[in-house]
Amino acid sequence: MTGAGWVLGVDSGGSGLRAALGAPEGVPSPEPVRSAEPVRSAEPVRTGPRGIDAGHFVELLLPMARALLAAAGGGRVTAVAVGAAGMATLGDGLRAELPAALGRTLGAERVALAADAVTAYAGALGDRPGAVVAAGTGLIAVGTDLSGWRRADGWGHLLGDCGSGAWIGRAGLEAAMRAHDGRRGGSRALRERAEKVFGPPAGLPNQLYPRSDRPAVLASFAPEVAACAADDEVARGILRDAARHIAEAAAAVCPPDTTTEVALTGGLFHLGEPLTAPLAEELSRLLPGARQVPAAGDPLTGALHLATGLATGDLRLPCDPRMLSVHA
Repeated sequence: MTGAGWVLGVDSGGSGLRAALGAPEGVPSPEPVRSAEPVRSAEPVRTGPRGIDAGHFVELLLPMARALLAAAGGGRVTAVAVGAAGMATLGDGLRAELPAALGRTLGAERVALAADAVTAYAGALGDRPGAVVAAGTGLIAVGTDLSGWRRADGWGHLLGDCGSGAWIGRAGLEAAMRAHDGRRGGSRALRERAEKVFGPPAGLPNQLYPRSDRPAVLASFAPEVAACAADDEVARGILRDAARHIAEAAAAVCPPDTTTEVALTGGLFHLGEPLTAPLAEELSRLLPGARQVPAAGDPLTGALHLATGLATGDLRLPCDPRMLSVHA
């Protein structure tokens, strides 16, 4: 077992780290991993003056990698792919320090560092050209024709993330406050839901504005909006508007080929038919030639896909200084 070569995929976000081992395609693999489940750390990687903290990243990842190797019966890691939230804007320190650190600690010969949107893309569509919308608390769309990347939104809940969980939740709470005031555009159903979740409406600002996790708190109200949609026109309108924003983001990044594939990934789409039905209509209107396909996997699957491409020399997704960089 000690000579077995594995690839390591890592998904880093606001809820912590996930990591998993895989055997490169086309490379003789050792006996099956005894624990196929990925390992997790609930502690998110810190950010500092240089952005994402590379030292803290290694501190969290190293025991996870060792646990995976022990469960696999030993071996070594030959290639690592990391998908991290904030990589595009906060990843300079990580790109400068993490590849060498992973080489020293794990012996990894090749390292790919990617924005989490890229690993979401790779998990959903693999190496095929197309567009992927990754949506949960926030929202970003990425697309590629395999020669370069296009990106739309992902600018956070103050400047964008239009159609995201935070956007839907904020719109629902605004409608609740309008009903509380007696203004036009309010929803009594959403006001009642907001009171059950947050208490008296007048106290809502104090519950939201001081919090550092405000986007997540807003997004927690999105399922309440979806639950009201069957009987409340205001809630239905919010979800129709969200669907339009999501489809517009997908259209902005789609390659020119009108037969391209579009995939949706992320927890937002668990809201179900109240969102997905109007979204299917909007996608058909804006991208009449595109084909919506189910996402094949999640961002951790995508990180493993990138690591496998590194190990086999068959990485087809385009490199980009901020979206996807490869280090030897």
